[in-house]
Amino acid sequence: MHIDASWTLFLDRDGVINNEIKDGYVLSWDMFQFEEGVLAALNILAKKFSRIVLVTNQRCIGRGLLTDVGLQEIHTKMLEAISAQGGRIDRIYYCPDVNNDSPCRKPNNGMAQQAKADFPEIDFTKAIMVGNTLSDMKFGKDQGMTTVFIPSTKPELPFPHPQMDYRCSGLLEFSGLIQ
Repeated sequence: MHIDASWTLFLDRDGVINNEIKDGYVLSWDMFQFEEGVLAALNILAKKFSRIVLVTNQRCIGRGLLTDVGLQEIHTKMLEAISAQGGRIDRIYYCPDVNNDSPCRKPNNGMAQQAKADFPEIDFTKAIMVGNTLSDMKFGKDQGMTTVFIPSTKPELPFPHPQMDYRCSGLLEFSGLIQ
């Protein structure tokens, strides 16, 4: 996969950056565990992409299980750990809404449009969305992005699939595909 510094990387969080909690949520830092190889992968990816943004649905806030401040605390510690290993995430966008029809909730395009407003140079045709659900894949495809599926929580999903351009076991394998 050939990219240059003008490309943007969009990442989902749960199941891509950290272990997803089945039928639950990461509600505190002590519940957050990085997926294997993620810190090394983000170090590699930070050198290849000019922008790396996180786009994450966080329904737990809308359900009253976590506050915005609590989520910020988790993300601050996550960013510190990533930075300490030479990686980076330039901006985090999250949707706290419960309803699937919320404009910011993936696969809807609200978080992509927020990123474009903050970084007007983003060209979605020169962007990659890495996620672990068909919702993530649809989010990417609807914007014209290249999509990379990580089967961390949905290993049964078939590949090839019309919403998936690539399938990688994790972020570290994906980082090895980037040239």
